[in-house]
Amino acid sequence: MKTPDKHAALAAATLTDPRWAAIRMRDARADGSFFYSVRTTGVYCRPSCGARPARPENVAFHDSAAAAERAGFRPCKRCKPDQLSLSEQHAAMVTEACRLIERADTPPTLEQLAGSTGLSPFHFHRVFKAVTGVTPKQYATAHRAGRVRSELDRGGSVTEAIFDAGYNASSRFYETSNRLLGMTPSSYRAGGADHDIRFAIGECSLGAILVAQSGRGVCAILFGDDPDALARDLQDRFPRANLIGGDHAFEQLVAQVVGLVEAPALGLDLPLDVRGTAFQQRVWQALREIPAGVTVSYSDVARRIGSPKAVRAVAGACAANMLAVAIPCHRVVRNDGGLSGYRWGVERKRALLAREVQA
Repeated sequence: MKTPDKHAALAAATLTDPRWAAIRMRDARADGSFFYSVRTTGVYCRPSCGARPARPENVAFHDSAAAAERAGFRPCKRCKPDQLSLSEQHAAMVTEACRLIERADTPPTLEQLAGSTGLSPFHFHRVFKAVTGVTPKQYATAHRAGRVRSELDRGGSVTEAIFDAGYNASSRFYETSNRLLGMTPSSYRAGGADHDIRFAIGECSLGAILVAQSGRGVCAILFGDDPDALARDLQDRFPRANLIGGDHAFEQLVAQVVGLVEAPALGLDLPLDVRGTAFQQRVWQALREIPAGVTVSYSDVARRIGSPKAVRAVAGACAANMLAVAIPCHRVVRNDGGLSGYRWGVERKRALLAREVQA
């Protein structure tokens, strides 16, 4: 093959490779997924390297830094691809800060956490939130609530559980116990005993639907093919709660929810009992602000809540949603517009989106 033809073929192969777009955009999200080398300089780089873009016919792709070095290329002195990227350094730093929070008897102050990393409190706070999606204080609060749950599950006294989790006064925990546990600590320890949850199972165009309501509002809207499986799902969530079959009045509420499924533009004006971590609550609130007929990506949601790097955490919050259609996680799609990751099945997600577009 003549040299001009060879160069043209090499350039065409690079230009049609989706990794080339990441290089042109200097996309830091692609860092670590591949590396690229430049024949004319003999170096290899990260996708996010700020160096002047190479000509496409001189570029080759490598799955790892080791593979690039085996091919005879040396690391770029600008982006240092043989070292941890800045995002990886931040992730490692925040992971260690999380371990400090988890090991501490009382939550460390922001200044103490920042001091262990060598960053200013302001910079550390911003990095921590970007990586985890929550502030250090919110992470500490969620961790202590988890410790309370674990202690209560072991059967100890409520007071012991609260102090063992690091609260220096029981009043501090009781101020937020309903929000963190969804009920009083005593009720949680009993698995929801004496905690009434009314529910009913009906049918809609998407199959069986279960609607449950606590004293605070609708706490579950579940889809499925097997009504018995839906009831077991609710029972697993509150193993010793008083699950009460809905009466005629409650069935009217179920009808309202079914109406939302069939005609999303109607909306649902009902109180919700939304239970989750601080980060999940932020994601779910952002989802409720997405209009019917509109879709956004997981990355869009992450940016909307001020945590652009927490895309996977956003996807996890969507998967943990127990309130189908009321918290419209079906309106979140992949960056390329594809459908995936719906707790109640992609076909139901497709059907919900289709009827919202038609409304």
